[in-house]
Amino acid sequence: MRDGRAWRAGDGVAEPSLGAMNASVPVLATGSWFRRLLAFLGPGYMVSVGYMDPGNWATDIAGGSQFGYTLLAVILLSNLMAVVLQALAARLGIATGRDLAQACRDAYSRPVGIALWLACEAAIIACDLAEVIGTAIALKLLFGLPLLAGALLTGLDVLLILLLMRRGFRALEAFVIALLTIIFACFAVQIAMAAPPIRDVLGGFVPSATIVTDPAALYLAIGIIGATVMPHNLYLHSSIVQTRAYPRDEAGRRSAIRFATIDSTIALTLALFVNAAILIMAAKVFHGAGQTGVQEIEEAHALLSPLLGIGLASTLFALALLASGLNSTVTATLAGQIVMEGFLRLRLPDWARRLVTRGIAIVPVVVVTGLYGEAGTARLLVLSQVVLSMQLPFAVIPLVRFVSDRSKMGVFVIPSWLTILSWLIAAVIVGLNLKLLIDTILGT
Repeated sequence: MRDGRAWRAGDGVAEPSLGAMNASVPVLATGSWFRRLLAFLGPGYMVSVGYMDPGNWATDIAGGSQFGYTLLAVILLSNLMAVVLQALAARLGIATGRDLAQACRDAYSRPVGIALWLACEAAIIACDLAEVIGTAIALKLLFGLPLLAGALLTGLDVLLILLLMRRGFRALEAFVIALLTIIFACFAVQIAMAAPPIRDVLGGFVPSATIVTDPAALYLAIGIIGATVMPHNLYLHSSIVQTRAYPRDEAGRRSAIRFATIDSTIALTLALFVNAAILIMAAKVFHGAGQTGVQEIEEAHALLSPLLGIGLASTLFALALLASGLNSTVTATLAGQIVMEGFLRLRLPDWARRLVTRGIAIVPVVVVTGLYGEAGTARLLVLSQVVLSMQLPFAVIPLVRFVSDRSKMGVFVIPSWLTILSWLIAAVIVGLNLKLLIDTILGT
């Protein structure tokens, strides 16, 4: 059994994370601050994709229609936690030259490493499940494809991923940012159409006791946390920040950590806007009209135009959903590769890895649709986000432990105040999950 002291910052690893993509993006060593920052922009936006994927839509729509603006406080809290945790993941990757999966493999015994790998794989499958459902629904809304046909069609995104990855990491980032721009623009227009009352929106960002005391609200709140702070994003971010060719010395790493933190903070602020926009729109359009039972994405799409009185609203909604689903496939593929290679040192061809995870995600969609009809996919979508939240402690606790350990991080160890804050975030996540689990078992 490893003693947890086998590595420290700067030691390096035998196999760099992401192989040939590691240190493949050139950065400026000198020049203006802004130009140097531009070279580091990208990984944060790829990570932010996971914070606005189709799983978020289900929980945000259900939360907004049922509880109005109340759960905006949960979205804000989740986003703040995400900013901290993603900054820690970037620090770990840059300071140690290891992604989180490699760090876990080196620090823990084989059985513990396998258990953590299985937990992360469960999270990736849950995320992929949300992407399959979201993309299939978007294809149905835009082109009239049956849900089953759309779900099966999502397996072809393997070709898109392969094409982008062969063109280099910057091409992958450009594709992601382009789709993020579409999502942002669609929701900016929809919020302008809905014109929610500013006072009520701002009031929703103030925490309410209802979130904890109402089991239904708590279930959705934890679903929102699961959909926002995604465990596989921590593995992803700790790896892709290493694609920058910054000097692998103390000064170079310090500069890279600073720019990577700025990058992810800006990107996650964009994600906060999108998540809040979905919930605000559901609160204004559905909750405000007495439609408190809206949970399905398709139902939301059907009601948007009639309630807003603008036909374009539903089209923009479906277009943003399609962009969200396509974008999420890129990051899920990369995360799956990083996790498998990091924990097991097992390298599969990109197409094989993608087909396996996508195949596992497609099967539940087909089964649930066949047994319960298309209405069952909405409940499956929300459940997938709760599953994601349940896996969070297995990624967050090792991450916080590593970055607060001076024997591993050396001069890059986080300060005491940040250590306390990070453990507090971990405690909140574990506490909320335990309460949900107890409520579920007791049937309350």
